[in-house]
Order: sequence, then structure tokens, then C-alpha cells
Amino acid sequence: MKRLGLILFTIIITTILSAQDIQLPKPTRTGGMPLMEALDARKSDRAFSDKELSDQTLSDLLWAAWGFNREDKRTAPSSRNRQEIDVYVSLQKGLYLYDAKNNVLKQISKEDIRSTTGVIQQLFVKNAPVNLIYVSNKNKITGKSEEDLIAATYANTGFISQNVYLFCASEGLNTVVRAMFDKEKLAKKMNLGKDQIVTLTQTVGYPK
Repeated sequence: MKRLGLILFTIIITTILSAQDIQLPKPTRTGGMPLMEALDARKSDRAFSDKELSDQTLSDLLWAAWGFNREDKRTAPSSRNRQEIDVYVSLQKGLYLYDAKNNVLKQISKEDIRSTTGVIQQLFVKNAPVNLIYVSNKNKITGKSEEDLIAATYANTGFISQNVYLFCASEGLNTVVRAMFDKEKLAKKMNLGKDQIVTLTQTVGYPK
């Protein structure tokens, strides 16, 4: 009886802890704006409503950015298919890591760090519903000099951010990719390791 009670207690605790993660709905992989029209509409914009994105829109956005469109390949290329980029999602309710295989946002922290993804002059970052943070895991790229590694990982980040631009153009969302932020401060907030580097951040939301 005690053993059964312990098992039930463990299940309950595990459920409570995992409930903080967000299971996203299956991404919509059809439809959208024709490519040439999306390219024509693609732009950077820094005016955002604070209206939250639905879980479905968030799922579609993240799949377009860096989801799996084949068994082991993504919607954006990476050097030697190392897939060294992680996409973190900064929301009002906390910081999450996008698990593309399981289509889950894994909660890293309950703290709202949106303002840390930009600089003080970028007032929109703390109010926009979504700030994506691109993090490179340097230990996944081998056989390159430090200079070549940086070039490769920034190129790979660029592919992902352009996917976000095209998705936003198709869906009527605003977005802007940014390199102005305090990398050391943001990395500390995210509790990143020494082999992880923040490359770029990207704000997404509805037009203001």
C-alpha cells in the first residue's frame, strides 16, 4: 500500500512539474501566402501590439523557423547538418526552449526576460509578445577555426531568422531581427554554458 502511494505521489509531482511545459498543437504545414508575394511583403518593423500569439500560431511560427520537415532535417540548413542552433522563446510567462522533435516548449525559467533581449532604446522588446533568442552550441561544430565557426553559426542563424521573416509576412505579423543586446547579461539570465553563445534575437508580434 505504501509502495502504491509512493508511486502515485511520484506521478502527481512529475505531472505538476511537466505541466509548466507547453505542448504545442501540430503545426500547419500547408497554405500560406505564395513565396513571391511573401518575399515582396517581407520587412522589418518595430511597432508591436502586446496581443499574445495563439499556441497554434506559435507552433506554426517555430516549425517554419526551425522545425523538422524530414526525419532528421530541418526547415533551414546548417553546416554539415550539425543543427547547432537552439531556439529559445521569451514570453511574458517565462523563458522556454523549443523542442522541435516533440513540438514542446520546455520551460527554462518563469522569469519574464523580454526586456533583456534588447537594449534600453528598444522599448518594444519588453511589450511584444514573443522574443526569439538564437543560441549556438559551439561544441556541435568541429574541425573549424574560431573565425570559421562564428561565420558558419551566424549564417545558420540567418537562415532561421529569414524563415521567420517569410512566415510573418505570410501571416500578417511584424518582426525584426536584432544584434543589439548585452550578450553577457542575457546569457547569464538564461543560465547558458560556456560553449553556448547567443547569436541574434528576433521580436515577433501583431502590428500595433
